[in-house]
This record gives sequence, structure tokens and C-alpha cells, in this order.
Amino acid sequence: MPELPLPIDDSHVVNDVLAKYPETFAVFHDFGIDACCGGTESIAVSAERDGADLPALLAALRDPTNRPREVRR
Repeated sequence: MPELPLPIDDSHVVNDVLAKYPETFAVFHDFGIDACCGGTESIAVSAERDGADLPALLAALRDPTNRPREVRR
């Protein structure tokens, strides 16, 4: 696993993050981010579209070992 925190920001594309850091899949899932059909958008666009708290999502993505549970809306 890469060294934490992961260098992820809101301009990164969801599918690119998943390809580089597959351990983030559970984080995107927990936050209700559509990583299938909507995975071609940036994290910022995806968070707004799917109603996720962007600062909390970024914090969880940067350290997927310490993500909050039960955050889906």
C-alpha cells in the first residue's frame, strides 16, 4: 500500500484514482459516489452530483484505512 496520505485532490478523475489506488473503492462506495457510469468525472463534480460532503470525502480518500462508516445518504 502506498504511503499515506494519498496525494488526491478534488480535480482528480474518480476512475483514475481507482486505477491507481484500488483501496479507495470502499471510500467512494461509502460516500455514494457512482464510480461506474459517473467515474469519468472529477471528484468535485462527482461529490456534488451524488450529494457527498467533499471535504469529508477527500479526507477519507487520502487515508482509506481511517474512513468513516455509514456515511451514505
